[in-house]
Amino acid sequence: MSEQDIKPVKAGQVKEGYYIIHNNEVYLVRSIEKSKTGKHGHAKCRMKIENIFTGSKTEISIPGDTKLQSPVIDKRNAQVISLGGDSVQIMDLETYATFEAALPAEEELRSLIQEGVEIEYWNAIGKRKIMRVK
Repeated sequence: MSEQDIKPVKAGQVKEGYYIIHNNEVYLVRSIEKSKTGKHGHAKCRMKIENIFTGSKTEISIPGDTKLQSPVIDKRNAQVISLGGDSVQIMDLETYATFEAALPAEEELRSLIQEGVEIEYWNAIGKRKIMRVK
């Protein structure tokens, strides 16, 4: 993870649909509740977040002025070269680089992936995930 892969954001500025980095994983903010506490207290943000790579869900509660990191997600197109077990070899259509990525956990997406099809994959903080078949 480099400086170019992330941008800072305060917890109070986060909205539903934002992507944040929590415990070195990329999470999608599903819902957020902001509340102000007493006279000398700080605003609190309670977020329900979902890991975009594993699908696991969790809830965090942090002060509103906490600095979070938001990943820069690179959305790219690729072509499937070959299938093998739980991984797939793909070639980026812009750079022609070939690499392996994990097959998606979603069964309906997994069934559409075949050799020769075009896919969209996301590259975030050095991890890749196949998002859809074109």
